[in-house]
Amino acid sequence: MTSTTAELEALLMQRSLTDAQLLEAAEAAADFRILPNATVLKIGGQSVIDRGRAAVYPLVDEIVAARKEHKLLIGTGAGTRARHIYSIAAGLNLPAGLLSQLGGSVADQNAAMLGQLLAKHGISAVDGAGLSSVPLFLAEVNAVVFSGMPPYKLWMRPAAEGVIPPYRTDAGCFLVAEQFGCKAMIYVKDENGLYTGNPKTSKNATFIPKISVDEMKAKGLQDSILEFPVLDLLKNARHVREVQVINGLVPGNLTRALAGEHVGTIITAC
Repeated sequence: MTSTTAELEALLMQRSLTDAQLLEAAEAAADFRILPNATVLKIGGQSVIDRGRAAVYPLVDEIVAARKEHKLLIGTGAGTRARHIYSIAAGLNLPAGLLSQLGGSVADQNAAMLGQLLAKHGISAVDGAGLSSVPLFLAEVNAVVFSGMPPYKLWMRPAAEGVIPPYRTDAGCFLVAEQFGCKAMIYVKDENGLYTGNPKTSKNATFIPKISVDEMKAKGLQDSILEFPVLDLLKNARHVREVQVINGLVPGNLTRALAGEHVGTIITAC
């Protein structure tokens, strides 16, 4: 196996970027973790923010208290307004890339609102380009808010079926956690975690405290709590090898999850 920088550079100059030996050498290279002490939180749009004051204010208080001991990157979902705009845009036969931009604008609005609620505590919202300043915000106030929608825009990879963007805010927040090399990824939703069915409509749905990506797919649960592409991203991740899904409407759940407690459902890469 190629192990030296010189050998890897030689392969990069001489081979295709999909060459098997080059990929093997690149795989052996160390992957630097940029923010290994930070945790990414994804605050659900439809599940939390759309519920308004009753759901958001207690969570804001919990975030403010938690940032005293934890470094937090807080991503926002899009929610009901995005679903409404997707329905209109899809009815107009617009492509996935355009729907991605429209959905991203709603996640941006939610980030702006959450940022304003946290502003008096010194916690700011940043846009896409502002992600480069995240380390400064974490060093100063231990928290920052960002829009969870990945900035693919017109370059969004179309789904196999339909025009709904497959990489939305669940995926965007996971990619931030993975690329920054963060220590944890927590999804804050309105359910206790993963069930065998939809707990809102199925009385027989059974709670699942822990499960792997392969087990989820085998059970047909791959699109039941997180966006489908997140599972493949998790399976192939180098740093974030599990994610946690908690009910943010239950006071104290976020604090417990940040402390390392097994709250909600943990989904593992393998």
